[in-house]
Amino acid sequence: MKPFLILQLRPETEAADDEFHAFMEKGGIAPDRVHRIRLDQEKLPEDLDLNAYAGVIVGGGPGCVSDDPATKDPTEARIEAEILSLMPQITDQDIPYLGCCYGIGILAHHLGGEVSKANYSEDVGPVECRQTGAEDPLLDGLPDRFDALVGHKEAVQALPPGCVHLLASDTCPMQMIRYGQNVYATQFHPESGPENFRLRIEVYKHKGYFPVEEADALAATMDGVSVPVSEDILRRFVTRYS
Repeated sequence: MKPFLILQLRPETEAADDEFHAFMEKGGIAPDRVHRIRLDQEKLPEDLDLNAYAGVIVGGGPGCVSDDPATKDPTEARIEAEILSLMPQITDQDIPYLGCCYGIGILAHHLGGEVSKANYSEDVGPVECRQTGAEDPLLDGLPDRFDALVGHKEAVQALPPGCVHLLASDTCPMQMIRYGQNVYATQFHPESGPENFRLRIEVYKHKGYFPVEEADALAATMDGVSVPVSEDILRRFVTRYS
């Protein structure tokens, strides 16, 4: 069976490792069925063949596609350019793709949608997502409403051209979209449970997601949080394309 390609953007090793293991654990991906690339540490191989993979999964990170290019960290700018270089093939060939948080901005930007900080940023924590009524195999049989974990500064402002709107929340309309039949993106983190977010709160407390002095209180809000349905979406993606 083909492996999954997991592309990571986080320059913080502790957060990157935790995210990678969460993708494998929550997605049910066996260690011998994954090719991991940390784009902060290495470039995409020149001979990369996306058709050799069962699917492409893109994780989150501190970068924002809507930031002024003149102000972007050089590593973040390179990472963004490399992922965007894959999107024409992914969308043209309908290659299975799941972009998580940062990945929805990448997909929308590639398709000509507006990604900005004008509206719909969400504080770190759980939000209630609701199905829009659009049919999709990853959502079939799931509850109409369920909690998921978010935390982002920019957001997709309107449904990008050619996309199907799958999930929304009161604070951010574009929580999950699909392009074609196999290209998906979520604003929430389907790989993340409360234990993963506690770590990210500590790692990213100086990155502008929330006031530094609120870090401990935010970590405490993870007590009792449960997001099994959002995690099931990741598992369904992996199962469908395995």
